[in-house]
Amino acid sequence: MSTPTPAPGPLVKPPSASLYVGDLVPDVTEGNLFDIFNNVGPVSSIRVCRDTHTRRSLGYAYVNFHSVVDAERALDTLNNALISGRPCRIMWSQRDPTIRRSGLGNVFIKNLDPKITHKELYDTFSQFGSILSCKVAMNESGESKGYGFVHFESQKSAEQACAMVNDMQLVSKKVFVGPFIPRKVRNQHMENSWTNVYVKDIDPNVTDAQFEAAFAAYGKVTSPYIERKEGQTTCYGFVNFEKHEDATRAVDGLNGQKNW
Repeated sequence: MSTPTPAPGPLVKPPSASLYVGDLVPDVTEGNLFDIFNNVGPVSSIRVCRDTHTRRSLGYAYVNFHSVVDAERALDTLNNALISGRPCRIMWSQRDPTIRRSGLGNVFIKNLDPKITHKELYDTFSQFGSILSCKVAMNESGESKGYGFVHFESQKSAEQACAMVNDMQLVSKKVFVGPFIPRKVRNQHMENSWTNVYVKDIDPNVTDAQFEAAFAAYGKVTSPYIERKEGQTTCYGFVNFEKHEDATRAVDGLNGQKNW
């Protein structure tokens, strides 16, 4: 894998000696984790997080050391180590939800080669600054979904990573790297940008020309379409407008009206 030119970043200053351990298989217990992490240094407590009703593991745990030095050593030596056959993902425990939800310093990566794991992703992006979390999205079989996330401690590090790694070839594919956009913001953008209109209960006798003309009265139409099977209309279709505002006006003006 080719790697970008490193850029300096601030050192991590963990608030405690607590680590988050994720991507655990359901049968991993506190005892299993104690046997692994206590070899690095004395562990004060371990908690596997479970569903309150079923008591089934949620796939992550918190490991608390007495010493920050031991926690740092565990993060360096055990991150991506196999636990019950699956690589674990370790990062500093970050309990402040405002940091996770703000989106600042968070980077989205897609078109990842299937061979890239958390470790390769971390190694590539850690050159730009301190990383709070790093993850390749996996399916239930432990296979990559082709995208991932890196959350930097600083927004500057995230911007440098986007500028340097976007469109770079990692293993066999060129990746896209850009700022992560929270779901709420994405939904708001979609609500204010849609241009495609679904139309149902279309009169079977309406022609394509009539269909297009009815909607073209509200703005420029790019692709009117009535669904047909074996030459017979299914009485529904789609109209795509060039502008969101025109699509909105068409919905307001034609919804509930008799066919044209």
